[in-house]
Formats: sequence, C-alpha cells, structure tokens
Amino acid sequence: METQRKTYHHGSLRQALVDAALAIAKEDGVDQVTVREAGKRAGVSSGAPFRHFPTKTALMTAVAEEAMRRFRAEISVELDRTEKVDPLARFRALGIAYLRWVINNPTHFEIISMRRALDFDASETLVQLNEEIRGMMVQILEDARAAGQLRTMDMEGVPLQARALVYGLARMWIDGQFAQWGGAEKAELLMRQSLDNFLALLAK
Repeated sequence: METQRKTYHHGSLRQALVDAALAIAKEDGVDQVTVREAGKRAGVSSGAPFRHFPTKTALMTAVAEEAMRRFRAEISVELDRTEKVDPLARFRALGIAYLRWVINNPTHFEIISMRRALDFDASETLVQLNEEIRGMMVQILEDARAAGQLRTMDMEGVPLQARALVYGLARMWIDGQFAQWGGAEKAELLMRQSLDNFLALLAK
C-alpha cells in the first residue's frame, strides 16, 4: 500500500521541519539531526526541505530561534507574577524562569547552548532576544541598587556571575548530576536554594 505524502503550505512545512529536527535531537541527539532526515519525518520529498534550510546549521538556528522565543515568554510570565516595586525579587524571578524553562525544555536548552551547531551571530532573532534578556538583567540590578537593596560593591560582573550560576545548575540538570546532591526530584528546590544563597550575598 502506497503511503500518502503529506502536503504543506510554505510556512507550515518550515515549522514541520523545525518540529522534526527538535524531535530527532530529543530522541537521538543533536549530532544526528540532518535536513534530509527532518524532511523524511515531515513526509516530504528529499529536495523540499532544502528550499527552507540549505544546511543543518540553518535548520538548527531556526530551532534555536523558536527556543529563545519560548524562553523569553517564560521570563515574561514569571516577571508578571512578581511585584514591580521589588527589583531583587524580580531578579530572582528571572533566574527561576531560566531554571524552570531548562527543566521543562532540556532539548531546547542543549540546542541553544551548543553554539557550534548553529549560527548564533547571524540570527537577528537570537542576537536581539539574547541582548534583550541581558539588558533586562542589568536594568533590574540597577533598579535594585537605586532602591537601596544591594550592598556597596562592583556590580559590573554580577550579571555574568548570575548567568554562570544558573547555567551551571542547568547543565548539572541536563547531565543528571543532581542524583549525587539529594536526587533529581529535589533538583528545582536545590536550584532555588542556590539562587537564593547567591542573592543573599548581594542584598543588604
């Protein structure tokens, strides 16, 4: 019996290929993703995917763009729950959003982190959203300083230090290392405690 080939509009095929690439990465790892295999999973002819994504790098960059948009949305949701008059609480909320997003979207996190698999600097979406999130961190810290919430210290390196902390915790989650530190079921609690300890060093 002949298998009926799916048909897609221009935009929906592009999304189908992005979804297929994410599924392959989740099941078999990022190294196993190819444009041809994504097209095969989407049920289209072997040449059709290359009209959207001429290379694997282009395809993985599109997957990363979707991941970054979802991450930015997660931050917005968390910040909307947090009092605007408490900048330090908002800084914590941003860190929590990052960690929760990684727990719920480990493959997306790995793809964004694996810069060798995509062309980050050539993507206007990735650069813009990354700068937007970084700028948000800096602004919240400036607001916390203005509100008198922070110790007198050199704040220039704090955004990098905060990012290193949450990135390291996220990487530990991805690599399954929380089993050595109280169990994977306690991972989010341990992440929150680590973030709180960091913030305690900043706060007056």
